[in-house]
Amino acid sequence: MAALGEGRNADAYAEFHRIFDPADPAHHQVSCCWYIGDLAEAAAHSGQMEAARALMDELVPLVEHTKSSWIQAAMRFARAQLAEDADADALFQAAIAADMRVWPFQRARLLLAYDSWLRRQRRISESRIPLRAARDAFDALGAALWAERARQELRAAGEKSRQRTREAWDKLSLQEVQIAAMAAKGLSNREIARKLYLSHMTVGSHMYRIFPKLGITSRGQLIAALSRA
Repeated sequence: MAALGEGRNADAYAEFHRIFDPADPAHHQVSCCWYIGDLAEAAAHSGQMEAARALMDELVPLVEHTKSSWIQAAMRFARAQLAEDADADALFQAAIAADMRVWPFQRARLLLAYDSWLRRQRRISESRIPLRAARDAFDALGAALWAERARQELRAAGEKSRQRTREAWDKLSLQEVQIAAMAAKGLSNREIARKLYLSHMTVGSHMYRIFPKLGITSRGQLIAALSRA
């Protein structure tokens, strides 16, 4: 996934392909279903579309009746990216129209892939619409690498894109966010420590770092800081 995010598509394809190779220890049929969309994205940009189509076709009987919204979304993503140009637009539109509210990162990547296809078709003005939506979604999720890719694509499409302003909460680690949220609800350091299986001294150390990051000086101000976030 790191290689895919950095645009090293050949490297990404080689890594994802291991999951699909029955002779590789990484192989597993369920994992194949989960990652078929990622494999397809890497394949579409590394000259491996025919091989990826064959792997996708093998999964159709497994995917057809699953109730997993992730796997269904992954297959729609794969079909759109591996389709011939005559079919791709309709497949992208169908994938975008599907309910993906629980998978916002995957939907943003789908919009980014659709932009890439539109630009290859020289439909530059149309490509800006999914790109803006992808950029805003990546920003909201804090997916900085992917958001920057969307901004680069927007610049290539002739549109300047504002830089995201980091909120104070963006400066906190995941554990600091958990601790600050619990403290804002009125839990003491010892209560937080018990819930997170930490020592109360560790929680106190985290709180010491949280205050300056949020620009506050007391525990009582955490509620206001949380409301702004």
